Amino acid sequence: MGVLRCCDDESGVSVHETTTVAPRPTFARRMREISGWIVPAAGLALVPKCPACLAAYLAIGTGVGVSVPTATYLRMILLTTFVASLSYLAVKRALQVKEWKHGS
Repeated sequence: MGVLRCCDDESGVSVHETTTVAPRPTFARRMREISGWIVPAAGLALVPKCPACLAAYLAIGTGVGVSVPTATYLRMILLTTFVASLSYLAVKRALQVKEWKHGS
């Protein structure tokens, strides 16, 4: 009868047979992830600094006129939404990278 060492496996299954590799993401999924980053970043870059300019862009683009105080609130809502979206994506990506490093 042989001596069983701590590194020996009684079942005879090697470590390589029990690990699984995550499937590669599809093209559509990669494009969705990329657009998830591009849309809030572009929106953040394109929001005008001046609330009057935002009111004018809304009037030109949609025909809806808004007052400057309303445009000020709308601008803050847009900025908050874009920053929150980018923050969420950054945290999600950081957690995925952390999981990948610990998983392999």
